[in-house]
Amino acid sequence: MRWLLLLLTKGFLCVWLAALPMLSQAEDADSNEGDSAAEEVFNFDEAVKGLDTKSYKVKGKKIQGIALSGHEKALDVLMPLSEGNLFAVKETGVIVEGIKEDSLYTVTDILSGEKIGQLKKKALRKIRINNKLRRQLRGLMAMLELTHPDDAVRLAAADNIIKSPTESMLPFLAQAIEKEEVSAIKDSMIIAQGIIWTTSDVTETRFKGVEAIGAHPHQAVKGALLRVLQKDEEGNYLEPNAYIIEAAEKGLLEYERQENVYKLIENLFFGLSAGSVLLLAAVGLAITFGVMGVINMAHGEMIMLGAYTTFVVQQLMPNSIEYSLFVAIPAAFIVSGLFGIAIERGVIRYLYGRPLETLLATFGISLILQQLVRSIFSPLNRAVITPEWMSGSWHVNGMLSLTYNRIYIVIFSVMVFVGLILLLKRTHFGLQMRAVTLNRPMASSMGIRTGWVDALTFGLGSGIAGIAGVAISQLTNVGPNLGQSYIIDSFMVVVFGGVGNLFGTLFGAMSLGIINKFAEPWTGAVLAKILILVAIILFIQRRPRGMFALKGRFVEA
Repeated sequence: MRWLLLLLTKGFLCVWLAALPMLSQAEDADSNEGDSAAEEVFNFDEAVKGLDTKSYKVKGKKIQGIALSGHEKALDVLMPLSEGNLFAVKETGVIVEGIKEDSLYTVTDILSGEKIGQLKKKALRKIRINNKLRRQLRGLMAMLELTHPDDAVRLAAADNIIKSPTESMLPFLAQAIEKEEVSAIKDSMIIAQGIIWTTSDVTETRFKGVEAIGAHPHQAVKGALLRVLQKDEEGNYLEPNAYIIEAAEKGLLEYERQENVYKLIENLFFGLSAGSVLLLAAVGLAITFGVMGVINMAHGEMIMLGAYTTFVVQQLMPNSIEYSLFVAIPAAFIVSGLFGIAIERGVIRYLYGRPLETLLATFGISLILQQLVRSIFSPLNRAVITPEWMSGSWHVNGMLSLTYNRIYIVIFSVMVFVGLILLLKRTHFGLQMRAVTLNRPMASSMGIRTGWVDALTFGLGSGIAGIAGVAISQLTNVGPNLGQSYIIDSFMVVVFGGVGNLFGTLFGAMSLGIINKFAEPWTGAVLAKILILVAIILFIQRRPRGMFALKGRFVEA
C-alpha cells in the first residue's frame, strides 16, 4: 500500500512539472490578449456603422462610445439620431441623415458630409431608438454641447438648460463650469445650475440656488426668484424658509437695479446706431445745402441708389458675399456721386439763388429716379444679404446683447465723418470748398472755378448719401421708396445742428437718434417724431441758424 501511494505521488509530480510550461504559456497568451485589447483604439466610423443593429443594448454602448470619443462629428451623428433622421442605406449600409421632402428623402452621408441625393423610403432603413436611449442621448448631447469648442454652441446649450432646467443636467454643468474660460458663458452655466438648485426639495440646496443666481443679470433669474416668492391665496409665502425668502427678495431688488442700468445702456446703443444712420444720411445734405443753398429733395434717392448698388454688387458676386460690402462702398459712392454731378450740371446750376424752384425741380427728379428704379428692378423690395461677419450679436450678458451690424455701422459712420473732415481740412479741394462757402464772390475773384466746386461738392454729398445707402441696406430691405424714410429726418438734423456745419450735423444726428429712442416707449414711434419736429420748430424760432451756425460774410449776407 505504501509503494502504491509513493507511485501515485511521483506520477502526479511528473504530470504537474510537465504541464507547468504550458500553463505559463497560456498565462502569457491571456496577458497578451488583454494588452492587445487595452491597446485597441476606438474606431469612430465603425461605431457609427454599428448603430445599424436591432440590439438596443449594443446601440447604447455605441452611442456612449461616440459621445466620449471626442470626435468633431459626434454631435452631428447624435443630433439626427435623437430627432429620428438617421438611416442606413439598405443597398450599401452607409449611415445617412435623411430629411423628408414630400415622398422622398434628401440624404447626406453622416461621416463624409457628402450629399447623396434623394431616395425613396423603401431604400432606407431607419435607425430606431427607445425611450431609454432618448434619455441617454439628451444627457450625452447636453454634455457635448456644454463642452463644444464653438462658443456659440456652448452658450446656446446653457440657455436651453435655463429654459428647460432638469436635475439630470447638474453633473454635466458642474464639469462644464470647471473647464469654461469665457466669463459670459460661464455665468450662463452658473445661472442654469442655480435655477435647477432652486427647485430642489433640500432647503440648503434651494438657499444655495437663490444665492447663486441673485447677482447675475439674466432674464431667467427674475422668473426663478418670483417662483421662490410665490404666495398662496391668503398672501403667505409658499416657501417655508425665511432665509430663502429674504435672499430671494434681496436678489430681486438687485436684479431690478441691474435691469434699469442695462436698459439704459441698450437704449443709448440703439440711439447711437440710429444717430449714426442719420449722420450718414444727413452729412452729404449738410455739404450741399451749406455750400450752395440748394434744397435737394432728391437726396433720399441718392441713398436709394447706393442701396440698390449694394444689391447689384451682391448679384454679381454670389460666391463672395463676405467681401461684397468692400466693393459696394466705393461703387455706391461713384454711382450716386455721378448722378449727383449730372443733376447739378443739368438742372441745379440754372436755379442758383432760387431755393423754392430748386425744391420743386429736385422733387421732380426724385420721382423720376423712383420710377427709373421701379422700371429696372420692379416695385418689389429686394433683400440684401448680410455677410457672416456682420450677423449675430455680441452677448454681453443675459440682459444685454448688441447686434454686430449696428456696431459696425456706428464705427463706419465715425470713419466716414473723420475722413470727410480730413478731406475738407487737409486737401486743396476742401480749401476751395470752404472758401466758396464763406464768400463766393471773393472766391470767384481769386480764380476759383465756383461752378466746378459746386458740381464736385454736389457729387461729394450725393456720393456720401450712396454710402449711407450701403449701411441702411444692412438694416432693412431695399425698395424704391427707401430714401423717403430719411429725407425729412436728414433736413431736421441739418437745420437743428446748423446749416453747413459738420460738427453741428454730428451733434444733431446723435441727439435726435438718442431722444427718439428714449421717447418711443412712452409715446410711440409716430408721436415721438411729431413731438421732436415740434420741438425743432420751436428751437429754430429762437436760433434760426441752428445749434452751431457757420461764420462768414456769405453766410451772414
